[in-house]
Amino acid sequence: QVQLVESGGRLVQAGGSLTVSCAASGRTFSNYAMGWFRHAPGKEREFVAALKWSGITSYADSVKGRFTISRDNAKNTVYLRMSNLKPEDTAVYYCAARTVVALSPYDWEYDYWGQGTQVTVSS
Repeated sequence: QVQLVESGGRLVQAGGSLTVSCAASGRTFSNYAMGWFRHAPGKEREFVAALKWSGITSYADSVKGRFTISRDNAKNTVYLRMSNLKPEDTAVYYCAARTVVALSPYDWEYDYWGQGTQVTVSS
């Protein structure tokens, strides 16, 4: 079993940068693929980024070039670095873990979820 806790969400002005974190506990996720999703009011939960432990990444087109997913294996922590933030990036950001190493953009293929951290981007 894996427990995931997101942190770092806050209010930020458009054009600014922010990094949110996902700390994992309970068991190692070295054999897992990790993902970030976001859920904005009035929208379905949306894939943002995914990371294999090998370093292979995948990004949604809407964030490619602005967001970077990374991890610190020693800290069992995954990060989402966001730059050039836009109001449409406002959402609750969720960290997720998949019990296989393959990347997936589908939320139903992830097994563990954190409770989310709110990111609000003001105009």
